[in-house]
Amino acid sequence: MLPSAQSWRALRADLPASLVVFLVALPLCVGIAVASGVPAELGLVTGVVGGLVVGFMPGSSMQVSGPAAGLTVLVAEAVDRYGLAGLGTIVLVAGLLQVALGLLRLGRWFRAISVAVVQGMLAGIGLLLIAGQLHVLAGGTAPHSGLGKFTALPGLAGDLVTSDTARLSLAVGVATLMVMVLWDALPGRLRTVPGALVAVAVAAVVTAALRLPVHTIQVEGLLAAVQPSLGDWGTLADLDVLATIGTFTLVASAESLFSAAAVDRLHQGPRTDFDKELVAQGVGNTVCGLLGALPMTAVIVRSSANVRAGARTKASRVLHGVWLLLFAAAAPGLLGLIPLPALAAVLVHAGVKLLPLRAVPELWRGHRGEVVVLAVTAVSILTTDMFVGVLVGLGLAIVKTAWETSHVRVTVRDGRAGPIDVAISGNATFLRLPTILTTLNGMPADRTVRLDLRGLRHVDLACRSALDSWIETHNGNAGVSVQIVAPRPAEEDRPRTVDAAE
Repeated sequence: MLPSAQSWRALRADLPASLVVFLVALPLCVGIAVASGVPAELGLVTGVVGGLVVGFMPGSSMQVSGPAAGLTVLVAEAVDRYGLAGLGTIVLVAGLLQVALGLLRLGRWFRAISVAVVQGMLAGIGLLLIAGQLHVLAGGTAPHSGLGKFTALPGLAGDLVTSDTARLSLAVGVATLMVMVLWDALPGRLRTVPGALVAVAVAAVVTAALRLPVHTIQVEGLLAAVQPSLGDWGTLADLDVLATIGTFTLVASAESLFSAAAVDRLHQGPRTDFDKELVAQGVGNTVCGLLGALPMTAVIVRSSANVRAGARTKASRVLHGVWLLLFAAAAPGLLGLIPLPALAAVLVHAGVKLLPLRAVPELWRGHRGEVVVLAVTAVSILTTDMFVGVLVGLGLAIVKTAWETSHVRVTVRDGRAGPIDVAISGNATFLRLPTILTTLNGMPADRTVRLDLRGLRHVDLACRSALDSWIETHNGNAGVSVQIVAPRPAEEDRPRTVDAAE
């Protein structure tokens, strides 16, 4: 059957869009791989899987998957601790977990993760990425620990003072960064070619033409870089490995599904099925793990570029995988011309974009508690690791939510004659127990108290036990009692005197 006219129109839109996405993805795939401590070709392999495997699968129609800057720090730590073979196993198992979560229809629940925690996670990753790549900009090697990347910066400044090579490397990186920034300010038509690709290409040409003594990418070749494996399942007995797998699963799933929600707001096409999208991401990561490649997520930069370029169907993201495969197979030698400081500049630029610079002021005006959660999550990631930092952020977000939802109001009215009226309304939980008891314990021991509980929507066990204890104690005083006003079904509310045991 011949393609319909509508299909041809969609293909005419998808073909140029796929080329734009390919040009956006190329420097990012390579740069993220190098920053993660793996061969550059493995970043391209993940991009190819994101196009040719995930691109065909149901879920989201417009978003594009591949290696993500948000996983760079996590991947680098995993490679440092477990090697490339260990990374393959981690990515493989994380992918299988994603598939299982999607099949269990839990994909939508990843959207319930606090936005402040996700933004704090990305902020922590962005800061670590920037700090680490500053060392590469100056021709050095970034320390492995998060804090080490920051504490070593004064020494890096000393190297710049004493080393001509370090200053030259920094100049190449800064020039690359300036080209990207200036390119983004050009009119829309000129920006069809991504600034990162232009900047890296210019840096490579200038470095090669002038024979500048700066480090370039070490190329192994696609076949040499890919090391297929069914995984080393014995490593799953290590609790640290299991924690790393859990972190990969959580971060990759949350980033992909938040990206899907953002991309849905950019186009008028079919909405994302979050469970199917999680399955698709899991299948992609399973394949990447079998190939020993980098993990993948849906990437908002590539996805938004796909939408802006006029893509109509999934064909654009599938074709972008074809172009990456052709490049990796036909022109791998070109990668060896790319200076490492230029790639570092691309990743510094990507790291800055991970920082919620615009979101924080808005949150501070209306939700200051969310800013606290964001900041604590980011600092925890910087000072510990990704897994602990995310857990700390989630725990703080839960505590904050519990505190905010346990609103309770205690009102006292004392007419000097007759009982003292005390009304408690809202949600009485253990978090607000000190407020309630401070008021009740301040009641005169020789006065009757009328306790109005009709405004309470919820009373937890801790508050119920404390109220019973206080009533019993107050009733024990000679000549006084506690009159409780509480709603009763099928009867008009009225004061009644009760014993503590009632």
